[in-house]
Amino acid sequence: MQNTYDLIIIGGGPTGINCGIAAAEAGLSHLILEKGVLVNSLYHFPVNMTFFSTSKLLEIGNTPFISHSDKPTRREALEYYRRLVEKYQLNMRYYEKVLSMERNEELLYHVQTSKGDYYANSVVVATGFYDTPRLLNVPGEDLPKVKHYFDDPHPYVGQKVLVIGARNSACDVALETYYKGAQVTMAIRGEAIHDKVKYWILPNIENRIKEGSIKAYFNTEVLEIRPNEVVLKGPEGEFTIENDFVLAMTGYQPNYPFLQKLGIEIEPEGDCLPVHNAETLETNLPNVYLAGVVCAGARINKLFIENTRDHAELIAQRVKEKLVEV
Repeated sequence: MQNTYDLIIIGGGPTGINCGIAAAEAGLSHLILEKGVLVNSLYHFPVNMTFFSTSKLLEIGNTPFISHSDKPTRREALEYYRRLVEKYQLNMRYYEKVLSMERNEELLYHVQTSKGDYYANSVVVATGFYDTPRLLNVPGEDLPKVKHYFDDPHPYVGQKVLVIGARNSACDVALETYYKGAQVTMAIRGEAIHDKVKYWILPNIENRIKEGSIKAYFNTEVLEIRPNEVVLKGPEGEFTIENDFVLAMTGYQPNYPFLQKLGIEIEPEGDCLPVHNAETLETNLPNVYLAGVVCAGARINKLFIENTRDHAELIAQRVKEKLVEV
C-alpha cells in the first residue's frame, strides 16, 4: 500500500522532531505531519522572547544547541530545529492538517489530512498545548482587539491595554508593553501576583504595580469586553474601564476535541489527562502513543521539553519491538 509507514507522528514541534530522529535512528520509516510551519508553536512565541530553560536542557537528538547566551532566543531555537530537520533528513510535511484517523481491517491506521491519505502501523500524537488557549468565555471575547497570543509590543504604543492573568506570560507582557509606551492595567483573579513567577520578573512587576505605573485590580474577573471598554467585577462590585486592547494571558491546554476526534479518551476529572500508560505512553488505542507535554493534560506546568526528551526513544523502541513480534 502506498504512503505506508512504520510510524506517523502528528505534530512538528520539538517533541515531534525528536520522535522523528528516534524513529530514523531505530531504522523505522516515518512521516511527520505538521498543520503549520516547522515548530509552529515556537514560531508564534513573542518575537523577542528568551527561553526560561538553558540551551543545554533544550537539546535533542544528541545535537548541541549553540546559543549566544545561557538562555537561547526564539530566533536561535527556530534555527536549531531547522538544522535538526536537515541533519537527520526527517520526512516532514508542512501545512498539512490531520482530519481523521481510523484503524482498518489490516490493523493499519489510516490518517487522512487536508492534502492526502497515509497509513501506519503506529502513531505518535505530539501536539503540545500552545495552539489552544484557555478562553474567558465572556461576551465580546471574539472582538478583534482581544488577543490570546502576544507577538510584539509595538502595536500597543499609546494604547490602553488590559492584561489578564498573573503568571509569567501575563507579567512579562504587562512589563514589555508598559516599557514601550502602553497604558497598562492588569485584571487578576487572585489576591496577588502568582508566587511562581520567575525571580527576575516578580520584583519588577510588583514594583511597577506598587508605584502605580501599572494599575492592577486583584480579586477581579472580566464580565464583558466591549469595543472601547471592559466590564470588570471586583470586591466592591462591577466597574468599567476604557480599553483599546485586551491581552488575555490565561494559559493554554491540549486540544481535547482533536484528541477525542482521533479516538483518544480523556479522563473526565482532575487534570483531564488523555488516557495513556505512564510507562509505555500508549493510549487506549493500540499502537497509538502520546509524547511530550500533551501527556500532562491540564497540568501544563508539569512537563516541558527538557523532561520529556526520553519519550521519543522509548516510543521508537516500543514500535520496533512490536514490528518484530508481528
